[in-house]
Amino acid sequence: MTKDQEFDIAKNIRLIEWLKCEILALTAQLFKLLANGVRGTQDALADCLAGIIVACYLLGRRLGIQYSVIDQKVEDKVHLGIIEDHDVERNFGDLTELSRYLKESR
Repeated sequence: MTKDQEFDIAKNIRLIEWLKCEILALTAQLFKLLANGVRGTQDALADCLAGIIVACYLLGRRLGIQYSVIDQKVEDKVHLGIIEDHDVERNFGDLTELSRYLKESR
């Protein structure tokens, strides 16, 4: 293994660790916002959620998972939740709404 390869591996490991910390920090920030009440914080909540989603996509990429594979897994989980009549689907129809959104956004 060359020094360049070793450097790339170390760089990748550092990025993976940073992304894990970023996901954790954003999740903590989200929980703090929720603990303080959600009035007037819709933009901050959306920002945290978007940050978590982006960091998860990037972490997947660093772990060798293509974005399209993650997208497909999300769609599969949504579809399974609809089939299994998950509580969030039964009580609110959120999974069906998310499924429609995902199909329309493509």
